[in-house]
Amino acid sequence: MKARLRGFFRAPFAPRRRVAYIVYAGIAALSYILAYALRFEFALPGDHLRTLAITIGAVVLIRHLCARVFKLSSGRWRFVGTGDIVRLVAATAVGTLLLLALDVMLPIQPRIPRSVLLIDWILHGYLIAGVWLTYRLTFERLRQFRRTKARGDRRILIVGAGEAGNLLAREMLRFPTGYRPVAFADDERAQKGRSVQGVRVLGTTERLPEIAQQVDADEIVLAIPSARPADLRRIVEHCERTDLPFRVLPGISEVLAGNIRLSHLREVRIEDLLGREPVVLELPELAADIQGKAILITGAAGSIGSELARQVALHRPCTLVVLDQAESDLCFLEGDLREAHPGLHVVSVVADITDAAILKRLFSRYSFERVYHAAAYKHVPMMEENPREAVRNNVMGTFRVAEAAGRHGVHKFVLISTDKAVRPANVMGATKRMAELVVLELQERYAETAYSAVRFGNVLGSKGSVLPLFRRQLEAGRPLTVTHPDVTRYFMTIPEAVQLVLQASLLDDIRGRVAMLEMGEPVRILDLARNLRRLAGLPVHGGIVFTGLRAGEKLHEELIAPEEETMETAIAKVRIVRPSNRQTARVCELMEEWEAYLVAGRDELLLNHFAGFFPNLAISLERYEQALATPTSQKDERRGKSAG
Repeated sequence: MKARLRGFFRAPFAPRRRVAYIVYAGIAALSYILAYALRFEFALPGDHLRTLAITIGAVVLIRHLCARVFKLSSGRWRFVGTGDIVRLVAATAVGTLLLLALDVMLPIQPRIPRSVLLIDWILHGYLIAGVWLTYRLTFERLRQFRRTKARGDRRILIVGAGEAGNLLAREMLRFPTGYRPVAFADDERAQKGRSVQGVRVLGTTERLPEIAQQVDADEIVLAIPSARPADLRRIVEHCERTDLPFRVLPGISEVLAGNIRLSHLREVRIEDLLGREPVVLELPELAADIQGKAILITGAAGSIGSELARQVALHRPCTLVVLDQAESDLCFLEGDLREAHPGLHVVSVVADITDAAILKRLFSRYSFERVYHAAAYKHVPMMEENPREAVRNNVMGTFRVAEAAGRHGVHKFVLISTDKAVRPANVMGATKRMAELVVLELQERYAETAYSAVRFGNVLGSKGSVLPLFRRQLEAGRPLTVTHPDVTRYFMTIPEAVQLVLQASLLDDIRGRVAMLEMGEPVRILDLARNLRRLAGLPVHGGIVFTGLRAGEKLHEELIAPEEETMETAIAKVRIVRPSNRQTARVCELMEEWEAYLVAGRDELLLNHFAGFFPNLAISLERYEQALATPTSQKDERRGKSAG
């Protein structure tokens, strides 16, 4: 029997079409007879039975002609879609109108009852659609049975019985994917008991372990692209109780476009479990702001700088100059940019941002119109031991680049700042705060250049951030090190940070101001560590060591200082920091004096002068003096113990 069915499904087109016309003729006769039977409640009078016998041949002929005219057999039934249904409705309607005309023209008594014609129209359409659907389902079930038997498809439990789950299940069933949906779970209780693509919804996510065991699932797929991070964390916790692998289907845009593919599936990432909604900023005006212009990005080899370069390159500047001290990473970035944008004029410059000579040559040669200044030393503990370099690079380097931008008439200069610049408790934060003051002060000196700074929290996944550290520790089989159980940080992803920088550069009211992003609630580092262990399939509790806050580290970061105020902008979630009247520090005029200290090797004078702006940094200066006096071997040993 199976062999015969397979032979029929694979038959050439002409025999299939002949079979289709035979089926349509049978349906035409059957629907006409049933219409009479239903009209007279299966007790046909003799005269109407005679009319039925006389007209049934004409009915079959008319239905056959309509099927040919409307090409009801031109496509394969297993690919029946909306267009076929539209043609079916048209063919049955036209056929019924022709039958009505035939009834009027023929001298038959009694005539065909109008109710019979109406019932026949409905039955004929439904019966043909039913045959199509039965054929398609039979074909798909047979193919799925053969495929499953031959390859042993993985049994998939889908979480989410909405549009995404429906599209995903449909692809699994229709194509040889190696996956077979066996059940749905959905938190909307009204969904329980329903069927999606023939697969039943067996319960809520709280029952995932029971459902997975009931259907003998091999894997779980989370098909809820609109789920909030908090909901996703809860569902992930239920998935862990099943001891099954699980993946997520991201992207609500793909669902809205009806474009769901198994290739979209990926592992759940730590970014998915952040305690706030991702920030998406539209940049429709960015192309006009960048296209055809010369752009300079300092610190381009870093996490933020490299993403900035890639985003800027998309909008076709005439020249993109990427500057950094890290030659290897800069070389890789240049290769990526040239490969992705063959026509883009990319210039890579390996240089120190405090080198006034190279800056003068660059600004004179390329006539930059936009400068994004991302170059900075950012590691808090390391800058505590190297405050001289932190001041030289983060403060004086920013002054050199920003002053060159103003002197050469750059239209916009954007400084990448940090939340650690707010009431700084460490050298790195203090240097970034002073860099902000430098930029804002230069606005008064160079009015034609729009200076601004962009302040945001930790960047998830950037070089030196906590996430890569945790991943290295997991790969090495070591416990995760957290400084304090209550320490919190604001987090954003690299794309979010870059979007903020680019969006801020478009604001009209950013000139001489600091922009910040509304980042929601801060995230506990302990929760981040536990979520990462959860995703790695490790016990959530345990495997975490508390090392204590390091020098200069805060328990909680801030985005604005108590004396600062913020105001709304035209962009949702982006605010402008309005400085207080008490912020009267003048720093640009000190740069030449500090440069002289550096050249003369008088670090003590430089750092004491710098610390005068931030009295609470005296401990950091003592650490610097101790670091200079400590043998290298002892410093390496101490760092090794701290890392462990």
